[in-house]
Amino acid sequence: MPTTSATVAPGSSNGVRPDTAGAPIMLELVDEDGVTIGTAEKLAAHQAPGQLHRAFSVFLFDEAGRLLLQRRALGKYHSPGVWSNTCCGHPYPGEAPFAAAARRTFEELGVSPSLLAEAGTVRYNHPDPASGLVEQEFNHLFVGLVQGAVRPDPEEIEDTAFVTAAELAERHAAAPFSAWFMTVLDAARPAIKELTGQSGGW
Repeated sequence: MPTTSATVAPGSSNGVRPDTAGAPIMLELVDEDGVTIGTAEKLAAHQAPGQLHRAFSVFLFDEAGRLLLQRRALGKYHSPGVWSNTCCGHPYPGEAPFAAAARRTFEELGVSPSLLAEAGTVRYNHPDPASGLVEQEFNHLFVGLVQGAVRPDPEEIEDTAFVTAAELAERHAAAPFSAWFMTVLDAARPAIKELTGQSGGW
């Protein structure tokens, strides 16, 4: 598994970002092979039946092999108040998924990964029953380590928790999680096991 130190500076990117506050956020539309075919406004891309677009999901672990979860802020328009993986989002058009993952992790959690590695891709179609929005995503997966103190942005994150594999199973049975969580976790498991070791239980 190739590993890279996540040294992307917060806010640095070669992607196309909104020029001003309130400007529409554009996503990169892709075909079934992940090849870029255009762009679409973020909300429009998620309205049923959904447009296939590029996304990323990050799974960060502490030195004890515990996964950092986040509970999405109650004010988010999509999947508010549910637990999910460490960080997820969308690259700006033209932005490398690795750079987007490092950028967004810092923006949401106030900490940069000390290590970040590619963990493959997964394509899925997950409707959100509560909002009626649809996740049609070609998702780039990343696993890594976090060592600094987490300082979540309250507009993005309601709560955080570090959990073992056993604790995650208990929490997942008792609390609502994002519709995509198990899909991205299962797809990332080989890389997670390589990162945390067989004794981690992942």
